[in-house]
Amino acid sequence: QVRLVESGGGLVQAGGSLRLSCAASERTFSSHAMGWFRQAPGKERDLVAAISWSGSSTYYADSVKGRFTISRDNAKNTVYLQMNSLKPEDTAVYFCGAKTGGAIYYTANNYDYWGQGTQVTVSS
Repeated sequence: QVRLVESGGGLVQAGGSLRLSCAASERTFSSHAMGWFRQAPGKERDLVAAISWSGSSTYYADSVKGRFTISRDNAKNTVYLQMNSLKPEDTAVYFCGAKTGGAIYYTANNYDYWGQGTQVTVSS
């Protein structure tokens, strides 16, 4: 069982930055691919960015390319999402997910473990 705890959300003005962190409980963290998803009220949980177990492969949704950066530190069992040039449409609850096996998957139902989520609100 992998427990995930997100932090770093908050309220920021448009154009600002936030850095989300997701800390995992398991030392087997390095064998999992990790994804950052977001979910706005009444909408589905969509993949924002993902990273393979080694960090050698990454994926970004078109809506965040060039603005968000995903990274991981396997020694600290932590994955990060640096969010720059934030827009009001980035407002959502952000969740990190862990996928056993290490390869990137693109839909929420493929992920095995989830954190509780952290709210990101971008004001205009």
